[in-house]
Parts: sequence; structure tokens; C-alpha cells
Amino acid sequence: MNKLAKAGVAALAGALLFSACGAPPGQETVTETVVTENGGTTVVADGNFIPCIVSDAGGFNDRSFNQSAFEGVQAAAQQLGIGNFPNVQSTDLTQFAPNLEALVGQNCTLIVATGFQFNDAVQESATSHPAVHYLLVDSELDSPLENVKPVIFDTAQAAFLAGYVAAAYSARPGGANHVGTFGGMAFPTVTDFMDGFYQGVEYYNQQNNANVQVTGWDGTDGSFTGGFEANQTALSMAQGIINQGVDVILPVGGPIYQSAVAAIADSGREVALIGVDQDVFYTDESTQDIILTSILKNINVTVKESIVDAADGTWDNTPYVGTLANDGVGLAPFHNFDSEVSQEVRDQIARLTQDIIDGNVVVHSSFTN
Repeated sequence: MNKLAKAGVAALAGALLFSACGAPPGQETVTETVVTENGGTTVVADGNFIPCIVSDAGGFNDRSFNQSAFEGVQAAAQQLGIGNFPNVQSTDLTQFAPNLEALVGQNCTLIVATGFQFNDAVQESATSHPAVHYLLVDSELDSPLENVKPVIFDTAQAAFLAGYVAAAYSARPGGANHVGTFGGMAFPTVTDFMDGFYQGVEYYNQQNNANVQVTGWDGTDGSFTGGFEANQTALSMAQGIINQGVDVILPVGGPIYQSAVAAIADSGREVALIGVDQDVFYTDESTQDIILTSILKNINVTVKESIVDAADGTWDNTPYVGTLANDGVGLAPFHNFDSEVSQEVRDQIARLTQDIIDGNVVVHSSFTN
């Protein structure tokens, strides 16, 4: 931790924990603030095992991986009979280290840190507190530690399927034969989605003698907003891609999909959206008329199982890698686009899924390169 962070931990820990630990809108608060005899405050979790979670800047209401991880902790806490657990929402990178220290100060047994940007903060916190277990979601440490379990996902496999479906949709009679994608930042957890999507489109073209074009990613480089906020930059990028004539768009980066939704509405055109991480059809009802499918990363299930295992005394720091084979990643239903996806394409997707699992079709990603 740098000098500024060290100096600020004592001052920031309490403020950050209690100002940012409210549950996402529509969910019951999961922490309980208690006034102690000396006038201070603390957060109480039931039992001796205390699971905790800290978000990255997206917050627990991002309708994406932070929210999914939070729901995993909630499910584990319910199964373990834990009524309350400390949780902290970060708003920027400078809060990661002090927020982790705040949770350590609350006697957390296991801390879930969501997002690849937590690497440095988790490395330092876990090194300083070897008795505390950490789940690092969406990343691995450069130097593995016994008390840190990475939870990572080969999302390119599921994105390959989404690219195939998107190409089939765009190649339909009257379709644009043109799809697009853009991301938040050029990190593997983002580019794996885009790369799998691109490869899926290319595979569709090869198998069906088609010529569906991809804008926003060419297999090595692409379009990025520079962050993970649904802001004017994300809106302008989505508009630029849509204006090139695509009829399917894949935004990768938490809330930036909301900018794509706004851009689709502004365009007045029929453009289908592909979601990431969770089934966006359910997490954001405003997308239901335009969501073709979502590329699923089942963070909630993995987080829950890892916490329950740790509570039972089973700890294994071997990285969990979600794949199609273990249902760690997958493709969401087509919902309102059901009639737009033919049985032939569904059968092709089923065969393709098995071919990827069997290794007959290789999807290149940060896991295979």
C-alpha cells in the first residue's frame, strides 16, 4: 500500500465501510451497525465465519459481475444461516486498499474482491493478513498466494456461441450482415468476450459461406471507452458503431451496455443487444424488447460454492476456471427473440457447444494463447 493509502486507512476505513455498505436498491440491507459502549460503531455478522465482499467502481447495482458476486455471497450467507455480512462498495481505484483493510478490521474470515483491478490491493492485503481467505473474481495474482483463490472464466467459449448466433441473425433475409462490439478497457476479461464473439462470427461465415462483417474488434484490436461507466463516451461509441449499419451490438464492460441501449433507442433502427455476465433480460427489464441473448458468467454460483466450502473447512487456492464443460459460462435463452432463431441454428449451437467441450473446435482466448 502506498504512503497515502496507509495514512488514509484509519481515517477512511470506518467512513467507507458505513457510507458504502448499503445493499443494492430493492434488496434488504445485509449489515447491521451497532453502537458500542465507548460510542464507536461496528458491523456485526452472525456466527464465527464471516464472509465479506468489496465491489470495484461499478458497485453492487451494476447488473453485471459485481451484482452477481454479491448475490453469491447472499446465497452462501443464507445457506450458512448468516443473517448479516459486511460489504463495501468502491467508487474508484483509490478506495480498494483501504476498503480491504476496513473489512479485515471487521474480522472477516473470507473477503470476495470483484474485478481484475483488485490485483495489487489483494496481493498486498493477503500478504499482510495470511489468516484471511480471499476470493479474487475475474483475475489471478502474478505471484500466487495460499490464501487467495482466483475465480476466472473462459468467457470466449460462450462468446463464440453468441457470435455464431449474432451472425446467423444478421445474415437472415433482410439482415444487415454486419455486427458490432465495443469494450470498456482492453483487459483480457473484456477482450476475451470480444475475441470469442469475433471468432464465432468468422466460424459462421466459414460454415455457411456467409460474409457477416464485425465492427469494433478485428481479432487483435478494437474500440474501447477507457472505463466502465455508462457515460457520454460510451454513448458516442455505441452510436458510432450503430451508424455503420450493424444490427447486433455487444457492449462489454458492466454498465456501458446502458449506453448501447440508449444509442439503439436514439437510432430508431432495429438493433439487437447482446448482454454479458448475467442474463440481462432479467437483470434489466428495459432491455427485454431488444436483447437477443446474453453471454453468461456464472459468478454467483461459483462464489456461493467457494464460500460454503471455506466455511466447511475446505480451502483450495487452485484457480476455478469456468468453462462450457463445467457450466461456468454459457449462453442465455433467446426470450423475445425465440422466433428469430431457427431450429437449425439451435441445433448447430448445440453441436458447436459439444465440439468446443470435446476440443474439436478451439476457441482462442487469454487462456489458450
